[in-house]
Amino acid sequence: MHYAPSVLNAKEKRAMRIRNLHTLIFSLILLSLLPLSTLARPFVLVLSQDDLTDSSTSSDDSILGENDSDFDDFTDSDSKSDEEFDPGSWRPIFEPNTRPESDPSPLYYSGVMKMVNAASRGDERLMAEAEAEIEAAARKGCANAQSVMGFLTRMGMGRERNKAASFLYHSFAAENGNMQSKMALAYIYSRQDMRDEALKLYAELAEIAVKSFLISKDSPVMEPIRIHNGAEENKEALRKSRGEEDDDFQILEYQAQKGNAGAMYKIGIFYYFGLRGVRRDHAKALSWFSKAVEKGEPRSMELLGEIYAKGAGVERNYTKALEWLTLASRQQLYSAYNGMGYLYVKGYGVEQKNYTKAKQYFEKAADNKEAGGFYNLGVMYLKGIGVKRDLELACKCFLKAANAGQAKAFYQLAKMFHTGVGLKKNLFMASALYKLVAERGPWSSLSRWALESYLKGDAGKAFLLYSRMAELGYEVAQSNAAWILDKYRERSMCMGESGFCTDAERHQRAHALWWQASEQGNEHAALLIGDAYYYGRGTEQDYDRAAEAYMHAKLQSNAQAIFNLGYMHEHGQGLPFDLHLAKRHYDQALEIDPAAKLPVTLALASLWMRKNYANSVLVDLIDSLPGVYPKVETWVENVIMEEGNVTILTLFVCLLTVLYLRERQRRHAVPAAEEVALLHQPNEQDAPVAN
Repeated sequence: MHYAPSVLNAKEKRAMRIRNLHTLIFSLILLSLLPLSTLARPFVLVLSQDDLTDSSTSSDDSILGENDSDFDDFTDSDSKSDEEFDPGSWRPIFEPNTRPESDPSPLYYSGVMKMVNAASRGDERLMAEAEAEIEAAARKGCANAQSVMGFLTRMGMGRERNKAASFLYHSFAAENGNMQSKMALAYIYSRQDMRDEALKLYAELAEIAVKSFLISKDSPVMEPIRIHNGAEENKEALRKSRGEEDDDFQILEYQAQKGNAGAMYKIGIFYYFGLRGVRRDHAKALSWFSKAVEKGEPRSMELLGEIYAKGAGVERNYTKALEWLTLASRQQLYSAYNGMGYLYVKGYGVEQKNYTKAKQYFEKAADNKEAGGFYNLGVMYLKGIGVKRDLELACKCFLKAANAGQAKAFYQLAKMFHTGVGLKKNLFMASALYKLVAERGPWSSLSRWALESYLKGDAGKAFLLYSRMAELGYEVAQSNAAWILDKYRERSMCMGESGFCTDAERHQRAHALWWQASEQGNEHAALLIGDAYYYGRGTEQDYDRAAEAYMHAKLQSNAQAIFNLGYMHEHGQGLPFDLHLAKRHYDQALEIDPAAKLPVTLALASLWMRKNYANSVLVDLIDSLPGVYPKVETWVENVIMEEGNVTILTLFVCLLTVLYLRERQRRHAVPAAEEVALLHQPNEQDAPVAN
């Protein structure tokens, strides 16, 4: 019996139906693994003294420059909206209030809108019309349409899947400034170990992402929501992302309407950044912040300073920005000092640049543990702005900021790894950090729209959006798209070469998505890939490749994968038959996750019986369970779940017990019979003597 994969699959199929303690007991009896951690590992940056370079030997000033140009988070020439940072964005479709007055490519947006609606409705005819319009716009040289054509061609939607043609479409689009195609190309290059090309693109994308961040505080990290936790839907995370329909949001809104300044600020934050499923609306955000400042709410003052500095929904006004930031700082909101220092560094809203005052403001923020203060001081020491250049001190400041989650600090550390200035050159680390920052760029809004669609029950639209993000290299999107395919099947509205995806196309697409997610550290994805090869789901059965996938998950300390490897050693499937190695893997699974105690105990019991009672009925029974389990599972769902027949469950347990006792009795019966026969054999000394 292959415990882990078969049980994992059963849990996926039963997750929405089993609410009953009886089935839980039944699952335990059939040696199921308890739920294990299924999330991808977080990115952790660890530096040693060896990573630091001697500042005296780091004289590559030409890379960073002698001026403060690298300090710019935004300038007058780069003061763009998210739509301008991400040309061709689908934002006008999902956030109509952001649609520009003059549409430069009506055919493109018409095609994209039809494509989105077709995915939502499962309308093949409308999808064909959408693809025709997008292709026509691409032929006319529209870079944004070329980018979408690259997506459709790589996915094999309405056409033959062609990676080479997709690459060409994305290359043309990227040359003409499409950021999403640059993300797609960077991910393709990284998978093919073309590190120089990937590094160049990720560096460019990270720089653009940084320019869209706030100046006084770090922007809220809007990580894509993982809509599942491996075995079932991630209900808790989804509950918190229902936007204006969420009960907590409505309570908060009610409090704000009753005059609660803190609630006004939080509502404004939700609208400004589009958090927790709330559709982004800068006008509503400005309205709530303005109401909050009337009641003296300091965080809203800081955000108004940000809004006026960036010109987000209002006319840019640095003088007003400085006034609001100053008011916030007087109420001991120390992050506001970062914005004030920035304005003095740039000379915006003040008479002239003043590096001394800027440094004082940054130090006030840093002294009060504000990550932005450490970051800004790091930039001053890195560039020698108003201070003596000190690369080692700059690096320490960036590390402190990075440890607090400051995305800009990750960007600066990436540049230092890239150039070898302040840190030893490490292109692999540089590329990883650039990618981390780049994924927070304006194009990450795809995640918000996908989640909004999923929460509204529109699996087709959600799948389309997550698939687009998956192509850009977002691991969470790859995992979410694969999960939608596996869970919703036909309802995923998956479009193939000609109409809806066949079962084979859907399995193949899910398999590819899970594999990509596993490459980026998603241990659950690696586990599912192993199961696919073990059982031949969507691919040919291959125990060797199954073992390889489980090994990949084992490297991420996945207890269930380690358990599976123990099973494969126990049965010699894809791995050498070795009961000692099997036991070692079972023990290791228990060490990693104490929740695996029951299945590991039962597996060890199986090993003991296999070793001491080979070729017995009990061993045959154990080996037959993989074929019996699906039938029994159906029986439990149809009989026990419907009727609550605990007696039947008890009888089944008793049956297993009787089988064991009968086998035990049979083994004891043979030597006992031999002993009785021996006792009844005539003894020569007792033989009767003839008279």
